[in-house]
Amino acid sequence: MTRIAVCQLAPAIGDLDGNRARALAALDAAADAGAQVVVLPELAASGYVFRDAGEARALAEPPDGPTVAGWAERAAARGLVVAGGFAEAGADGRLFNSAALVDAGGVRAVYRKAHLWDREAEVFTPGTDPPPVVDTPHGRIGLMVCYDLEFPEWVRTVALDGAQLLCVPTNWPAEPRPDSERPMEILKAMVHAATNRMAIAACDRCGTERGVDWVCGSVIVGPDGWLLAGPPGREPALLVADIDLAGARDKALGPRNDAHRDRRPALY
Repeated sequence: MTRIAVCQLAPAIGDLDGNRARALAALDAAADAGAQVVVLPELAASGYVFRDAGEARALAEPPDGPTVAGWAERAAARGLVVAGGFAEAGADGRLFNSAALVDAGGVRAVYRKAHLWDREAEVFTPGTDPPPVVDTPHGRIGLMVCYDLEFPEWVRTVALDGAQLLCVPTNWPAEPRPDSERPMEILKAMVHAATNRMAIAACDRCGTERGVDWVCGSVIVGPDGWLLAGPPGREPALLVADIDLAGARDKALGPRNDAHRDRRPALY
């Protein structure tokens, strides 16, 4: 079994030092709870609701900057695999809404969000590379960011590449929904997990930022699509669940059906 944790946090826009400290404290709390793989929110160091591209640029940093380097140092010290989001300052001057996957060996992958939500397109350049799938001591782990999860084709690429766990740093803005219904974002995570027989750990944020509220929908979903932890409510929270990631290699739906082998791409 692999112990997965998601750390729902409330980043403060522009408070780089404070946000970094909150993230490191959350990683320590997850490690103390026995976690081996930990997911942090999207744009965990900078905050999300930028006034303009200039503010985002002032808060962005390269993948070897202090935010990701700090996660890598903590991962090495505590034996963790960490996924989290940051505002990336690209070497060519462009800005990206990115996520990094780090472990004791350092930065294993950096992914640039391909599907930008709403005003993000005024700040960030969309990524053009597919989501990475990284071999770790706990299994094959995929990485994408927030709105990417809403595109079945994108999620399928990760599953077909052998991901047993998909880590999704996210900031899901709250939207109206019928009383008693789960947020659609959580339902999509559950459906994608079930459809692909792949665990999904989505780490949302909380706290109001410049008038924007959030779903606060952090969840850990098993390969069968059912929730193992979350959502936790509107406060910062640590969610933990144990998953047999080796089981995610089995795509059987029964004695006659298989979620991958039954596909008929020639018809699609």
